[in-house]
Amino acid sequence: MEDWNWPPAYDESYRPPPDQPYWFPRRETMPAAAREAKILERVQQVMAYAWERSPFYRRKWEEAGIHPSAVRSLEDYERVPVVTKAELRRSQADHGPFGDYLCIEDSEVFHIHGTSGTTGRPTAFGLAHADWRAIANAHARVMWSMGIRPADTVFIGSFFSLYMGSWGALIGAERLGARCFPFGAGVPGQTERAVTWMASMQPTCFYGTPSYGIHLAETAESLGLDPRSFGVRVLFLSGEPGASVPAIREKLEDLYRGQVFDCGSMAEVSPWMNLGESLGRVGPLLWQDVVYTEVCDPGTHARVPYGNEGTPVYTTLERISQPMIRLLSGDLTRWDAGPSPCGRTYPHLPKGIYGRLDDQFTVRGENILPSAIDEVVTGLHGYGGEHRILVSRLEAMDELTVQLEYAASVGDVAALRRRAEAELRRTLGVNTKVLMVAPGTLERTEFKARRVIDSREVLR
Repeated sequence: MEDWNWPPAYDESYRPPPDQPYWFPRRETMPAAAREAKILERVQQVMAYAWERSPFYRRKWEEAGIHPSAVRSLEDYERVPVVTKAELRRSQADHGPFGDYLCIEDSEVFHIHGTSGTTGRPTAFGLAHADWRAIANAHARVMWSMGIRPADTVFIGSFFSLYMGSWGALIGAERLGARCFPFGAGVPGQTERAVTWMASMQPTCFYGTPSYGIHLAETAESLGLDPRSFGVRVLFLSGEPGASVPAIREKLEDLYRGQVFDCGSMAEVSPWMNLGESLGRVGPLLWQDVVYTEVCDPGTHARVPYGNEGTPVYTTLERISQPMIRLLSGDLTRWDAGPSPCGRTYPHLPKGIYGRLDDQFTVRGENILPSAIDEVVTGLHGYGGEHRILVSRLEAMDELTVQLEYAASVGDVAALRRRAEAELRRTLGVNTKVLMVAPGTLERTEFKARRVIDSREVLR
C-alpha cells in the first residue's frame, strides 16, 4: 500500500499524472478483505499508541476490561467501548485545554481549531504538523477522485474560522496543485461580492454548504447573472445534509450545470473528507484506510450488515494528536459494500448522511426526520428555495406545520399548497399543515441551514 506508515509520513513531492484516475491505485482498488487486514494492523498500532500516551483511553479501556493486545480481529474491535462527544467535552473541562486524550505535548500543537460551542462547551482540536499534512494528503486524494486536477481553480465559499471545513478544502486543493481562491463567507455583502468575483475569475470548482450554494446562485440571478456562466463544473459540498438529497442535488446541478459531490463526516474527525464521493456517483465513499468507519446499531454499537441503517462510528488511522477511537457520531445513514463504478473498492453511503438521532422528533407517534421533509418540499415544482418546519402543541395534540416559500413564477399558490400537504402526508404518515409565504420571506444562510423550530420545548 502506498505511503502506508505509522506514524503517517507522505512523499510531498508525489502527484499522479492528470490522466490517472487514482491517486493511490493500490490502496484505492485492492480487494476489501486485503485492505481490512491492513486496517486491523493499524487499529492495533493506534490503540497501543493511545494506551501509552492517553490517560483518557487507558482509563476507559481498563474500566471496560479491554487491552489493545486483546483486539485480534475487526470483530473483536466492536467490543471496544465507543467515545461520545460529551466525554470529550468533560475531558477538556477537567484537563484543559485539549483534554487528556491529547497524545502529544502541548508545545507540539501546530493548529488550533474547534467547535463553535453554540450547543454547549466548545471542543478544542489541537492538530500536530503531521496531522495537518495527513489531512492535506488525504483530501487531495478524495478531491482527485471527484475529477479535480491541478489545472482547476477552487473557490472556497465558507467561513475561515474555527470551522475545519474551509481549511481542509484549502489545504487539500493546495496539495493537489490546484489554484486556490479562499474567498470565505459570513461578512455582510460578501455573497454579492462572491458573485462578482466568480463572474470575473471563472472558478471551475466550488466548495461550501448545499444551502449556501443555492443562496449564491439565487443572489447571482437577482443581480441579473446566470450562475451557469461562472463555469463551475465541480461542486463539492459538506456541512449539512443536502448534496445527496436528489431534489437538492438536481437543483444545484441545474443552477450551475456542474456535478455535485457529497463529502464530510464530523468536526471531531480529521481528515473530515473521509466520507467523500467520487466520479462513480454512488454517494460518499468510506475511505477506510484514512478513517475506519463502522455503521453500527445505535443500541449495541456493533456493525450492522451492508444494506442496513445505522450510525457511523469513526476511528482515525492517521491522527497522532487527538486520535478518535470508536467515536460515536449520532448521525443516521445506510451503507452498501463496494465496489463503486469508479473502480474503488470502498463501501459507500447511497443517500449520504441524512439525519441525526437527536434531530429526529415525534409527532403523534410517528418518528420524523427533517431530511424527509426537506426531500419532499425541495422536489416540488414551484418550491421557492426555502422552508421552515414548525412543531407545536395545541392543547394535548402535537401539530406539524411547514412554512413553504413559493417561486415567483407560481400562478396557483393554493394548488401548490394542496400538493405539498398531500405529498407530506403520504411520506410522513401524519397530517401536515402547509403555510405558503411569498418569495424572499424566509432568511437565507451562508452556513448550515437550521430549519426546525420546536416550540413544544418552550411549553413543557
